[in-house]
Amino acid sequence: MAFKDKDVSLRLTPEKAFSEEGIRKALGLSSSDEFVILRRSIDARRSDIFVNLLCRINPSAPAYKETVFRQVDPSKGQVLIVGSGPAGLFAALKLLEHGIKSIIFERGKDVHSRRVDIAKISTEGVVNPTSNYSFGEGGAGTYSDGKLFTRSKKRGDNQGVLELFVQFGAPSSILYEAHPHIGTDKLPKIIENMRECIISHGGEFHFQSLVTDLVISGNEVKGCVVKDLVSDSVTEYSGPVILAVGNAARDTFRMAHSHGVAMESKNLAMGVRIEHPQHLIDCIQYHNNEGRGLYLPPSEYNFAVQTSYAGRSLGVYSFCMCPGGFVVPAASGSSQVVVNGMSPSSRGGKFANSGLVVEFPADGPGFEDPLSVVRYQESLEERTFIAAGRTQKAPSQRVTDFLSDTLSSTLPSSSYTPGLTSSLLSEVLPPEISKPLKEGLALVGQKMHGFVTEEAILIGTETRTSSPVRFLRDPVTLESISHANLYPCGEGAGFAGGIVSSAIDGMRCALSIIGE
Repeated sequence: MAFKDKDVSLRLTPEKAFSEEGIRKALGLSSSDEFVILRRSIDARRSDIFVNLLCRINPSAPAYKETVFRQVDPSKGQVLIVGSGPAGLFAALKLLEHGIKSIIFERGKDVHSRRVDIAKISTEGVVNPTSNYSFGEGGAGTYSDGKLFTRSKKRGDNQGVLELFVQFGAPSSILYEAHPHIGTDKLPKIIENMRECIISHGGEFHFQSLVTDLVISGNEVKGCVVKDLVSDSVTEYSGPVILAVGNAARDTFRMAHSHGVAMESKNLAMGVRIEHPQHLIDCIQYHNNEGRGLYLPPSEYNFAVQTSYAGRSLGVYSFCMCPGGFVVPAASGSSQVVVNGMSPSSRGGKFANSGLVVEFPADGPGFEDPLSVVRYQESLEERTFIAAGRTQKAPSQRVTDFLSDTLSSTLPSSSYTPGLTSSLLSEVLPPEISKPLKEGLALVGQKMHGFVTEEAILIGTETRTSSPVRFLRDPVTLESISHANLYPCGEGAGFAGGIVSSAIDGMRCALSIIGE
C-alpha cells in the first residue's frame, strides 16, 4: 500500500482527469489504495487543454467532519432572523451549534410551493410579489443558479460553508471544483433539509410572514412586527434581529430608513443579459471549432474592461455566467421586467448566458440620499416593462444590431420562456448604461474572437447584481452603528455578493450574538 496522506499534483488530459481509472493509473495506485481529489481546475489557456488535480493518497481522515447541532436551550433566549436566504439559514445553523433558538420569518413560500408561482411568471405572465425568483425559501439563489464560487475567502470559513452544503445533500465535488455549482434542480431539496434540521432542533420557520416594522426603544432594537400574509394577523416578537433580507427587499430598506437606521447608497452595476449558443462559447474558450468534445464540461467565461462616459472611467464586466443555462424572469413586482440567469446541475442546456453590466458611482444629482439607487432601479425596471408591452416579454436585440443601433428584424431562439420583443436597447437603457455597454462589447470582441456575433442576443434588463444600499455597521460587533441588537447581514445589507459570501456573513453575525 502507498503512503498515507500523500498529496500529489497531476496535470492530465481531460479524458484521464474525468476518469477514476485514469487518475488511479496516473497516481500509480494499486487496487487496494484509495485517493480523494482535493482540487480540480481546467487550464484552457492554449489549444492543448489540461486539467490540474491535487489528490491525496490513502487519506487517514474523511474529506470533511460533519457539524453537530444541539437542541435549543430556552435559557439562552431567541434570535429573530428576517429572511431565509443563505445568510439567514447559515446564521440559524450557527446558532444551533450553540443551542440558541432562531425564529426565521420569510415573506415568500416554501421551496415547493414557490416553484408554482415561479412557473406562472413564464406561462401566464403573472408575478406574485411575495413569491418569485427573489422572495421565498432559500432566497434568490435557490431558483437562480446555485453557484458557490466566491472571491471572499478572507471573510470567513468558505470551506465550512461548502462542507455544510455537502452534509445537507450537495455532491462532494463542490469541495474540490475550482468553480463549485449545485444547480437549481438540486438546491431546493438541500434547502429543505436545512429547514428540517433547524425545526427538529427547536427552531421555528414562518412562511408568508412579512416583517413590517422593528420594535425600537431609544436606539435599541427590541424585536420586530410580523404580518401573516394569509390570515392578516399581526404579531410582535422579541429578541435581537438579524436582518438577512435579499437585495430586492425595497420595502424593508424603506422601513429601516424611516427609523433612521444608518445606511448609504451603493454604486450601481446594471445592464443586460447576453446569451450565446453554448457550442459557440465552447469553441471560443476551448480553442476548438469542434467545441468541448466528450470529456470537458460546458465552458465558462468572465471578463472586465474599462470604458468611459461623461469624462469618467467606467467598468464593464460579465456577471453570474451560466453555462448550459437559462435566462429567467426575475421581477418581484407586477410592473417590472427584470432578467437573471441560472443553470441546472447538468449545465446541459443549449445556451450560455451572463450578465453584462456597467458599474458607475452613485453620486451627483439624483443620488443624494440612501434610497436613490432603489429609485433608479425601479425606474429602469418599469421602463423595461413598458418597452415589453407591459408583459413579461423582454426587450431584446442581436449584439451586432445593438452595436450598429439597428432594430433587429428577427431574433434567434432563446432560453427566455416568456418570449422576446425586438427593441432598440439604446432607447430602453439610459445613455450612462447603453453607451459604455457598446464600447465594452467592442473591446471584448477584440479579445474573444467570435463573441460579437449575430447569433448572440442582449436581453433587458439586469438590475439586481447587488443590493442598492449598504447598511452601516460596526466592523467588530457587526451591529448597526445606529441601533443596538440589529445585525444587517448578507447581500441585501450590502456585505455579500452570492450564496457563499452571504452564508459566511450570516455565520459571522450569529457568532457576534453568541459572543465569539
